Amino acid sequence: MNGKIGLIGVLFVSTLLGAIGQLMFKYAFVDKPMLVPYFGIAVIAYLTSTVFYFYVLSRVHLSWAYSIGGLSYIFTVLLAAFVLMEHVPLLRWIGVIVITIGVIVIGFS
Repeated sequence: MNGKIGLIGVLFVSTLLGAIGQLMFKYAFVDKPMLVPYFGIAVIAYLTSTVFYFYVLSRVHLSWAYSIGGLSYIFTVLLAAFVLMEHVPLLRWIGVIVITIGVIVIGFS
C-alpha cells in the first residue's frame, strides 16, 4: 500500500481509533464501575492507532502525516456531539470546518 490514497486511509483509521480511544477514556472515568473494560478498550484503540501511524511515518514525510492527523480533532468533536450528546457551540463547529478544509488541502499536497 504505497499509494497516497491508501496511506490517507490508514491515517484516517489511525486518527479515528485515537478519537475512539478518547471516547473510551471519557467513559472509563465517568462510569467508574466500567473503568477497567473501557480503559482497556481505550488503550487497545490507542495502541492500534499508534502502530498504524508508525506504518505511515515509515513511508511519508512527517509534516504531511502529522497534518493529516488533524482529523483527530474532527472525529473527537463528532463523537462528543453525537455519542456523548455534548453541546458543541457554533464557533467550535466553524473551527471543525476550517480544520476539515485544511486537512483536505494538505491531503492533496
